[in-house]
Amino acid sequence: MANMAKIEDKLAILPALPGCYLMKNKQGEIIYVGKAKKLKNRVRQYFHGAHDFKTTRLVANIDDFEYIVCGSEKEALLLEINLIKKHTPQYNIMFMDDKTYPYLKLTKEKAPLLRVVRNTKDKKATYFGPFPDSSAAYDTQKLLNRIYPLRKCNRLPKKECLYYHMGQCLAPCVNVIDEQVYADMAQGIRKFLRGDVKEIVERLKAEMKEASEALQFEKAQEKLSLIQAIEHVTARQQIDFKDHKDRDVFGYHVDKGYISIQGFFMRGGKLIERTLSITPLYEDAMEAFQSFVLQYYANNPLPQEILLPKEYDVEHLVQILDTKIVQPIRGDKLKLVEMVLANAKNSHEQKFELISRKDHRREEGMQQLCQLLGKEIHRIELFDNSHISGAYNVSGMVVYKDGEPSKQDYRTYRLQEYRSDLDSMKEVIYRRYVRLLKERGKFPDLLIVDGGWLQIEAAKEIIDALEVSITVCGLVKDDNHRTSNLMDSEGRILTVSKESSLFFLLTQMQDEVHRFAISYHRRLRGKGMTKSILDEVEGIGNVRKKKIWNHFKSLKRLKQASVEEIAAVVPMQVAQSVYNILHNTDQNENPA
Repeated sequence: MANMAKIEDKLAILPALPGCYLMKNKQGEIIYVGKAKKLKNRVRQYFHGAHDFKTTRLVANIDDFEYIVCGSEKEALLLEINLIKKHTPQYNIMFMDDKTYPYLKLTKEKAPLLRVVRNTKDKKATYFGPFPDSSAAYDTQKLLNRIYPLRKCNRLPKKECLYYHMGQCLAPCVNVIDEQVYADMAQGIRKFLRGDVKEIVERLKAEMKEASEALQFEKAQEKLSLIQAIEHVTARQQIDFKDHKDRDVFGYHVDKGYISIQGFFMRGGKLIERTLSITPLYEDAMEAFQSFVLQYYANNPLPQEILLPKEYDVEHLVQILDTKIVQPIRGDKLKLVEMVLANAKNSHEQKFELISRKDHRREEGMQQLCQLLGKEIHRIELFDNSHISGAYNVSGMVVYKDGEPSKQDYRTYRLQEYRSDLDSMKEVIYRRYVRLLKERGKFPDLLIVDGGWLQIEAAKEIIDALEVSITVCGLVKDDNHRTSNLMDSEGRILTVSKESSLFFLLTQMQDEVHRFAISYHRRLRGKGMTKSILDEVEGIGNVRKKKIWNHFKSLKRLKQASVEEIAAVVPMQVAQSVYNILHNTDQNENPA
């Protein structure tokens, strides 16, 4: 239950003014942030009167609260979004787990670049998107770079590269290019991405016919492949608005204490992507929806138009979002809004049972864990080490809060030269909790190590030396190396039924920390392999190696590159050597 002895006095002095309130649990963590037109009325509602199950669960975890007075309800809403982003409270609706979409970025330099990005904060660039996935974005980028001779190099080289000789770059590194030429290209790219490709296709068809008549069949085939690629990228869809506008459409459905929010993204008049968020609801549905939309546009560019259902209260969204908000009452736009609402309802009905069961199982698992250990457990940290024959010795740490992974708290560690698994575990536990001591950070209620008594003893040695209070348990495995039971800090086996929610939760945690450590290990191996492979190429020193790495970002993308693409960064002879080395070593690689 909420700590009413502490709360009642604060409730009595709440002002009848707009502002934000921050609910805290016993550990002092902010678990919910809300806004109010009148703080006095809104906050009191949580502690007086009947609530549904979801809100009752929130209130039961409130031990204290703070509030911030604002000048208006609009200011309170903006502050609420910033506080949610800063504290990521457990009970607030969060925008799609911070999912980001790929965009095409056209820089506004004298010689512009076209790049695939997920960060859209550079106001000096033009963005196109979002794209449904990175492969669609990269395919479109490659196609546009073939059609329009934009520069390809991040930094202008001292002489022209192979792209210039292939007719895919104007070589601004050595030539003076009229600004209007690049302005026309930018306009062409905008028209292309709006779906207006008739002019380009007609030009390419004329060039193909001319090449064919001149018996230049290779050139004609190249033009044909470009036409086919354009048709593939700009394929028509069922939903197609003739005005070619960029617009987003949102709607939500509420039932059984959950809210499902559906979003359609249209670019150039075509539907290119949709998204869904289904989450427990602890507040007014419209306020949760507003919070979702504002969080989305904090990370993504605004479209020309946003469509919302006519019954929604959009006053604050109109004040805050610098774009046109339309609530259609007839025509195709109304049909689109109705489609979004229908999708939200259908998705809610399809996914509710699965989400509800998952929530119930997680809560039940945490209750079983608390009963087994005889204490309240809210924050759990787990570590896992990964190495190959002692090389690339790393560790990953994952954090669970009330049974849910808290990914913003995950950490990776590069460890010293490998000695033993126990020594590696001691090192990472020491580094983790020494840092928390220095920063006065939040310590876990429970540390789970992967193993039995030896691992528990090693962890306790470090924790006791640091004089911090953390319960330690080990995940004991059976003969098949699968999770079996828990072992406490005294070496006692705590039996966990394989049919219980706790067993499911512990297995999930173990898989997650292992996945996280392995993925970090693979990234390091990939970088290490890139460095070692490039070291074998004659003519590559540190400067060229850095240029290659900065350009291609990963070993995978470097392997996928053609000789010509590598030659955009280094001389052709060196590029050929890099290509040969990479493709001769493929057969010797084994996945981590």
